[in-house]
Amino acid sequence: MSGAGMKLGVGTHFRLDGETVEVVEFASLATGMEVVLKDGRDRLTRMSLRELLTSDRVELIHDRTGPSAADDEDVAAVVLSRLTKDEQKDVLKRTAHVREMLTGYRSGSEDLPQPDEPRPQYAAGLPLKARYEAKAVEMGVTERTVRRWARAFREFGEAGLVPKTVQSDGGLGNADPRWVEAAVEVLKEYEQESRPSVKVVLEEVEARVKSTFKLVKVPVPPRTTAYRWMQELDRRHPTFRLSTQRNRDIADRPRKVYGKLRPTRPGEYVLMDTTRLDVFALDPVTLRWMQAELTVAMDWYTRCIIGLRVTPVSTKAIDAAAVLYQAYRPQPVPESWPREAAWPEHGIPRGVLVEAEAIHGPVTGVWGPKVAPETLIVDHGKIYVSAHLTSVCRRMGISVQPARLRTGRDKGPVERFFRTLREDLLQRLPGYKGPDIHSRGMNPEKDAFFFHHELEAIIREWTAVTYHRRPHEGLLDPHLPKVELSPAAMFEHGLARAGYIEVPRDPDLAYEFLDVTMRTAQHYGVEINGRRYNGGCLDGLRDMAGSDIDLDKRRLPFFADPDDVTRVHFRDHQRVWHTLQWEHAPSLNMPLSEEALQFARRLAAKEHPYPDDRLAIALLLKRWNLGLGTSLVERRMALRLSREQTALGLPGTLADDVRSLPSVARVLSLPEQPAPPPIEAVQDREPEAGDDDADGLEELEEELDFYATALKDIDDDE
Repeated sequence: MSGAGMKLGVGTHFRLDGETVEVVEFASLATGMEVVLKDGRDRLTRMSLRELLTSDRVELIHDRTGPSAADDEDVAAVVLSRLTKDEQKDVLKRTAHVREMLTGYRSGSEDLPQPDEPRPQYAAGLPLKARYEAKAVEMGVTERTVRRWARAFREFGEAGLVPKTVQSDGGLGNADPRWVEAAVEVLKEYEQESRPSVKVVLEEVEARVKSTFKLVKVPVPPRTTAYRWMQELDRRHPTFRLSTQRNRDIADRPRKVYGKLRPTRPGEYVLMDTTRLDVFALDPVTLRWMQAELTVAMDWYTRCIIGLRVTPVSTKAIDAAAVLYQAYRPQPVPESWPREAAWPEHGIPRGVLVEAEAIHGPVTGVWGPKVAPETLIVDHGKIYVSAHLTSVCRRMGISVQPARLRTGRDKGPVERFFRTLREDLLQRLPGYKGPDIHSRGMNPEKDAFFFHHELEAIIREWTAVTYHRRPHEGLLDPHLPKVELSPAAMFEHGLARAGYIEVPRDPDLAYEFLDVTMRTAQHYGVEINGRRYNGGCLDGLRDMAGSDIDLDKRRLPFFADPDDVTRVHFRDHQRVWHTLQWEHAPSLNMPLSEEALQFARRLAAKEHPYPDDRLAIALLLKRWNLGLGTSLVERRMALRLSREQTALGLPGTLADDVRSLPSVARVLSLPEQPAPPPIEAVQDREPEAGDDDADGLEELEEELDFYATALKDIDDDE
């Protein structure tokens, strides 16, 4: 009879609602088996046998020992799963010896004998005592030990032969609970502190034990044992083996069940975050190596990147607003991109809608899907809690949900994207400097090649060509858990599941994301930060400048893009949008940013006593003609001015998928250039990421001295 069961029949005793009852009769009815119970006062009760065995009201009074859920011993599967491979081999070897001692065969069956079995000293006809003595001599242990092995094997099988030290709770079974309690307290005190040594922690634990338990003597473990116990505690409370930042993240984990937002359609939750890229790039304004920051917007349901922007040094609120605008109006793709990487102009996958262009001719599209965000999940950075971005979100009807402080897991998908970007793309590019100072190369700046706008184009292209088309482990349909989906396929799945997609209804939506400046219309136009803008659309508003109308009514909102100061926009009283052009814009054939104009003014003030904007632009264009020209010669000259280059080509370690990107392939086609004399580069101070007040420009004195010499050398060479 099995030890896990017991006899159920007439005379079996139970506790029913706390009172002892006895089974006196069984009855087989059409509805099933029933029993008749008699209590201590000879009262009879009928009860279904099923209810008797399954009801919480009933407790069985067993009359023999056997396994129970309340036992202190672990089940055999738990004991065996704790063993390492070497420990498993030792247990199996000991089990074979015990089987041979009991049956004469190592396999335990005479049907599976080995060549020399049964051996004479373990023959079945010999008494067990003789076999015990023979096995004790063979194993080099006492007869009492082999008897204990045999008894444990009969009761628990292979699990009974596992040493007690291995069965202990995670290596702390022999440790004094009071010592473990003190050690845990000390380790928790170092969660926010610098990393200590194990020796210092053990000394503090010993002192803590002596001060806490004064009336009783707690044994102090030997040094080797204490180090082994501390190694086990470090797995539960990381202090020594990981970085201090990682240890703090683990310590801050919630002790309860993790909550999780569960998006059900595209656009329901959009994640936005900014990270500093682990690669150097060349700033097109100052021609110096600078840090680059990447701001992305990710649709949580599909993991599609619906907006991104690379900025030098630091990111501002207008940059975050520009990334959010890309969700409504994705940027067009170049003709060099693969056909499968381009989405249709309306942002809806071709697998959902059939386009006439797809049948009659080539399709021109955008680099990502169009998504109207419903909820924006951001951190507490200045650019995300700024009045500009929050006002734009309120205007668009977007709910802003800040993540918890210092809780990166609230934006886990976008953090994982940053890691994928670094591992699959950035570390294959020149100028890669590693994720931290310990991973930094000797001089990563010497390999920097790309300008910031080129770096953004490469990241955008890799996202559309590779990331959006590659299966993602975190994307799945619960009904088809084995089907691997890419972000692009998940977008089609979400669109089919939701049945609709939200699209912007206002064709002039872009103006809502720009900076607003209140100004009055004068006879010469509108002046903003020393720049004058004019146009025929102001003719009806110039007379208001000298009128008796209140100033608040005469001032109009003008919308300006810091990345292009050559024009501003405003909306008149009829709610019609107009564009005003800067008076010096005709001398430019390209956009000019606010920072570039400020740099040009300071550059002109250094060389000329009475500069104006026209002269500043001329000097800046002259500088750009040396650095940012479209010809290969001008590009090589810019690189010679900025850093020593041994060859104007990328390292040969680029992966095939990165090398195949058109933006990278175009740069790879540049011819080699002889190495110029060494020029020492000036390192930029790294400001705090996300600082909206940083302007990204260094002191001009040192910079002009550096470039004056460099430009003179180039002129002499020519």
